[in-house]
Amino acid sequence: MPGTVGQQGPQALERTQVDWLAGTVHRIQERIETVVEGKGEVVRLALTVLLAEGHLLIEDVPGVGKTLLAKAMAGALDCTVRRIQFTPDLLPSDVTGVTVYDQHRGEFEFKPGAVFANLVVGDEINRASPKTQSSLLECMGEHQVTVDGVTHQLEPPFMVIATQNPIEMEGTYPLPEAQRDRFMARVAMGYPAPAAELRMLEGHTQANPLDDLQPVVGTADLVKLIETVRSVYVSDEVKQYVINLVSATREHSDLRLGASPRSSLHLVRAARAHAVLSGRGFVLPDDIKHLAITVLAHRLIPTAEARIGRRDAQQIVADLLERVPVTLTAGGHRRS
Repeated sequence: MPGTVGQQGPQALERTQVDWLAGTVHRIQERIETVVEGKGEVVRLALTVLLAEGHLLIEDVPGVGKTLLAKAMAGALDCTVRRIQFTPDLLPSDVTGVTVYDQHRGEFEFKPGAVFANLVVGDEINRASPKTQSSLLECMGEHQVTVDGVTHQLEPPFMVIATQNPIEMEGTYPLPEAQRDRFMARVAMGYPAPAAELRMLEGHTQANPLDDLQPVVGTADLVKLIETVRSVYVSDEVKQYVINLVSATREHSDLRLGASPRSSLHLVRAARAHAVLSGRGFVLPDDIKHLAITVLAHRLIPTAEARIGRRDAQQIVADLLERVPVTLTAGGHRRS
């Protein structure tokens, strides 16, 4: 509606751009859901992170389809894909690459590691040592890799989709705080509904559905989709709401570690993608509310007292969404 603060601005997308992007992503989602049964919301969140130039952490118990979702996303996108199976003996050089001496040419040559791809699938990331996990910090944060003092750029688009088992599982290491903060969002697969599990038994026991998965878009189209999302309009009032919400986590008595400034940036980027997938060229506070738990909770560390009281980070963010007001002035009206 014209004149409504937070809904339109001079940088708002054209209607045709919004329709093209939403339609293209809808086709990608449909293609992925031919493999991942009954997980529409999880797939949508994964695509939101992709369009927002973020990285995704999928956490749940073994056997619920974490790796299947990551591989299905890779199959629906015609871009370079590498998979890294994280194990206790995996070395940082296996991830980033290594410089070797070529005797025939008489010079050193860089051999790229598995991280040099558009889509990197890190399977069971928390089974590797913290040292190996930390090898992803630079590439996830800066889209580059430095080996032996030489920096190598990663070609866009670049996304890490990592799966991990809950830390209570045997043989796992907790992700370092700096590692978790680089993931834009964390999602849980959850067990499938009985009807979806029945369809899985009927369709997955005879053949692997990934074998017939055809890509929907290529690298060039994917880059164009991402660039379009960058143009989604975010008003100053919506940005201030994000700042108020993130600041509240830093002052909360139940949290030992609040959300970082990077989380504010990630929340706005994800909200842009969510808005355009909802058919809008502008961000609303509802986009922020919809994504806040997914984007913020995995970065927060509750106090020991909160843990004893069985209050986890997701509950704390949910409480803050109720307490932090949304105040947008539009035509003299107050929204809260």
